[in-house]
Amino acid sequence: MTVASQVKQCLASLKSVKAGLETFAEQSVDAGTKQTLQHAARDFDRIISDIKKRISELEKEEPQYKGF
Repeated sequence: MTVASQVKQCLASLKSVKAGLETFAEQSVDAGTKQTLQHAARDFDRIISDIKKRISELEKEEPQYKGF
């Protein structure tokens, strides 16, 4: 498995975790828990953004990995 495919797999996992956090936040009745989960989901947004930038860099360095 190439580095690019590993990073893309990591991105997919991060998106899945973020979706889970958002789901749990919506279902939570405790305001503190809801706020904590929403904050964690926002943190994942920043991480996902950074990973997407890294994927773009990898694709520029190694064009054969673009789109995989």
